[in-house]
Order: sequence, then C-alpha cells, then structure tokens
Amino acid sequence: MAETTIGIAELTAWLRRFRELVGGNRGYLTELDSAIGDADHGANMDRGMAAVVAKLEETPAETADDLFKRTGMTLVSTVGGASGPLYGTFFLRLGTSLGAVAEADATAFGAALRAGLEGVVQRGKAEAGDKTMYDALAPALEAYDGAVAGGSSLAEAAHAALEAAAAGRDATVPLVARKGRASYLGERSAGHLDPGATSATLLFQALDDTLAGK
Repeated sequence: MAETTIGIAELTAWLRRFRELVGGNRGYLTELDSAIGDADHGANMDRGMAAVVAKLEETPAETADDLFKRTGMTLVSTVGGASGPLYGTFFLRLGTSLGAVAEADATAFGAALRAGLEGVVQRGKAEAGDKTMYDALAPALEAYDGAVAGGSSLAEAAHAALEAAAAGRDATVPLVARKGRASYLGERSAGHLDPGATSATLLFQALDDTLAGK
C-alpha cells in the first residue's frame, strides 16, 4: 500500500536535510546571486537554516504548527534581504495550515504547501515568469497535487514535485527578471539561473531525500 502520511520526525528531518543542502550549496547560491543580485543568498540562507536547526536541537517540536512557526520566525529574524520574509512566510503559512498535529496525510500536506506558496505570492507579489522562487515552487506544487490525485504515494509525489521544481528553475535562465534586485538589471538579468528558484528546488530535493523509499 502506498504510504500517504508524513510525521513530525520526517518533517523535522526535511528541515535538517534542507539545511544540509543549503550549506553544501552556499557558495553556488552566492555565485548565482552575485550575477543578478546582492551576492548574499547563499550566506543568508545558510545562516538562517543553521539557526533553525539549532533551535530545533534545543527543543524538538512535537506538532507541525510549532515546528514551522519556529522555523518561519527564525528565518524572518536571521535572514537578510527578501529571502527571510519570503521563506519565513512560506513556513509560517505551512504550519498554520497543518495545525497542531503530529502527522498529516498527503492531501493535507499538499494543501499546506500551497498555503505556503500563497503566502509567498502575497508578500512578494510574484507571478509565473518573473524569475523568482515562484517559478520553481508553483510547478512543483502542481506536480505534487497531480501525483497525489493520481494515487501516488507521498514519496512519489515529492519526487514529481522535485522534477517539476528543477524544470521550473532551469526555465528561469532566459527570463528577464521582473521582481527583486535582479529586476534592476533589465535585459542583463537574462542568461542567468535565478538563485531563489534554485534554493526553492533544494527544498524539494530535501523532501525527496527525506521520503525516498517511504
């Protein structure tokens, strides 16, 4: 039978894996950001996720809303630039949607991910093709929802989301940025991978890694 639930241990492991991937790609994210941004995305995200994991090690979360509220608030307070508020809002909305539960089914988790995306949209006003993290997040959630609706396990849905996120990330290369620091460059922002879409893809890589084989 396909596994269709995700528990607090796996949700916590997801964040830990995201922290590992962000740390391992810190230089790469900064390199991407140096081309079209402030050259601080890697350092900012690394600092923020390190702080998140440190807080979770101090006091492990027992419910999803607590886990993601602390994650979101920590990112808002420790990550500079636009990334802190955007990722912070994503996780805060995710936690609010899931509520005080220790386990969620694939449908509830998908709805929570979408609530997180809606928070990002409200805060950043991004749309498809703006060359932002939205260009990875939105297709990832479309793929996730489609997989779950088709009867896939949560792990299979997570993998579908990762593949869609990566495709969305790669599709940002030819785009001209219409939001954020990169938009100041106009046509010169084309030809570069968006760092926000790249870190957003790492978020789904972390989920895929966590649920692989489940």
